[in-house]
Amino acid sequence: MEAKAVAKYIRISPRKARQVIDLIRGKDVAEAFAILKFTTHKGIEPISKVLKSAVANAEHNYALDSDNLWIKEAYVDEGPVMKRIRPRARGRADLIRRRSSHITIILGEKEGDK
Repeated sequence: MEAKAVAKYIRISPRKARQVIDLIRGKDVAEAFAILKFTTHKGIEPISKVLKSAVANAEHNYALDSDNLWIKEAYVDEGPVMKRIRPRARGRADLIRRRSSHITIILGEKEGDK
């Protein structure tokens, strides 16, 4: 049984979000929350919200025990890019790219603990 949560259009670049996702991929849910609590990074808040949502989905929709959950899949996809223009010297312009992310976490139930 799997439970899934997705957050779309999060205003953090996918590269920064992937740095945090790589820390928790494959870990138990309790261990992942501990890692997120003691890590200082911009991507911690949205990723912990998605993880909490996935745990709530598992408990409510599939009646899974949160103690037996682990992060089966976690990935960050690139969302749309907002393009802005910044004036530069001598009448030129630079393109500022404000990136966004789609964060997906899939939880699975541990085998053998039944």
